[in-house]
Amino acid sequence: MFSFLHLAFLYFPEDKSEYIPVVIELVVLVALCVIVFRWLLKKSRKDAEKARVLEEKIKQAKKDELHK
Repeated sequence: MFSFLHLAFLYFPEDKSEYIPVVIELVVLVALCVIVFRWLLKKSRKDAEKARVLEEKIKQAKKDELHK
């Protein structure tokens, strides 16, 4: 029943040139998604490296504290 209600709102234009703005918008949004995803991957790698360095510093500080 619900799928029938959704189909009632579909619109397929006779003039196929009406698809052009939609395709352009889709391409732009997909490109933005890819850019944001790659940026997040880079940022997470940098954050992971910072966390690893901080963890090593803490371990070294505890090790030095034990040897005193």
